[in-house]
Amino acid sequence: MSNSIHPTAIVSPQAELGEGNTIGPFVHIHDNVRIGNNNRFMTGSVLKQGVTLADHNTIHEYAVLGGEPQDLGFNGHVSFVEIGSGNVFRESVTVHRSKSVDETTRVGNENFLMANVHIGHDCQLANNVVIAPSSGLGGFVTVDDKAFISGGVMVHQFVNIGRLAMVGGNSKITQDVLPFMTTDGNPAQVHGLNVVGLRRAGFNKAALSELKQAYRILFSSNERLDNKLEELRQLPGDAVAYLVDFIATAKRGFHRGKSETD
Repeated sequence: MSNSIHPTAIVSPQAELGEGNTIGPFVHIHDNVRIGNNNRFMTGSVLKQGVTLADHNTIHEYAVLGGEPQDLGFNGHVSFVEIGSGNVFRESVTVHRSKSVDETTRVGNENFLMANVHIGHDCQLANNVVIAPSSGLGGFVTVDDKAFISGGVMVHQFVNIGRLAMVGGNSKITQDVLPFMTTDGNPAQVHGLNVVGLRRAGFNKAALSELKQAYRILFSSNERLDNKLEELRQLPGDAVAYLVDFIATAKRGFHRGKSETD
């Protein structure tokens, strides 16, 4: 199956294209770009050097993938953006390549990035992440599977956002965001479990009960955190184990519950 390339598109002869791609008007695909199969590029979208794109992605109007990092120390050296399959990049999304030599910014599979989202250099997005319009991730941010970041959220560099976390609109995120929970506000605080997201992800009554117990242990007392973690380790469930590991390895600290900050 051949590719459909609009006559106004500019496709570098040094780019590698698979099959079944649709490349629309005024699209620009630069040197050293590798594209898989059955991707769709809409008007004015741009793939810059060092981008690898797998299959079945949709890049909407004027999205720019692989732009140079917004870092004063960057001097034009070679770095990369690696994108999986089934992603949607809506209008004017930007994804910047790594600031470091031969390093990579990564976007996994089945992610949905809405209009005007910015993914900074060296970010690592997992799978099935949703980011609503006008949100931005600073450099080196990690986002785990099925996290939902609402509109207008600004995330500080080096922050980790846990699996199935929900971040409320216009939140200011300066520390790690706990998995399975809803974090909202400025300053941001945990407001409870992300129950809707958990149910949609297939968590049954028993798994929800385990996480509710973990939530009570974390936020219902002023006990020392290391003591709380020890108590959490006694609870069953893979989700609780992941939560404990996330907290134990948080280098920036994490956004706490409202009762702890009153």
